[in-house]
Amino acid sequence: MDAAARSLKVRVQRLEARGPGEFENAFAAMARERAEGLLVVGGFLSDRTSLAAQATKHHLPAVYSAREYVAAGGLISYGVNMSAIIGRSAVYVDKILKGAKPADLPVEQPTTFELVINLKTAKALGLKIPPSLLGRADQVIQ
Repeated sequence: MDAAARSLKVRVQRLEARGPGEFENAFAAMARERAEGLLVVGGFLSDRTSLAAQATKHHLPAVYSAREYVAAGGLISYGVNMSAIIGRSAVYVDKILKGAKPADLPVEQPTTFELVINLKTAKALGLKIPPSLLGRADQVIQ
């Protein structure tokens, strides 16, 4: 991320929040620093609605790692397709139950990623999503 930010001449500000009780302070810090966007990495899936609402309230376009955030009101997600990962996990469980040693099974990397866009949130943020990006989306929420 740092290398990409340098090449784009963008400043990255890292903030840590461990739960919804810390969201307000994090968003206040972003406001002080005049953040223009938000990238959410890590797990807040159980707090996705609150996090997405805070981002919209503070007029911050946010990108998340899981589609569930966008379904809860977030702007955009790009990440692994969890259904595909769960399906591959079932194959591993089957092999282990049939006697394969877990240490002998190859490590696999995700191969299926998905882009989800919420146009209702884009409108609330005053953003127009380019047709070229909409055309690449796996799902567009109206």
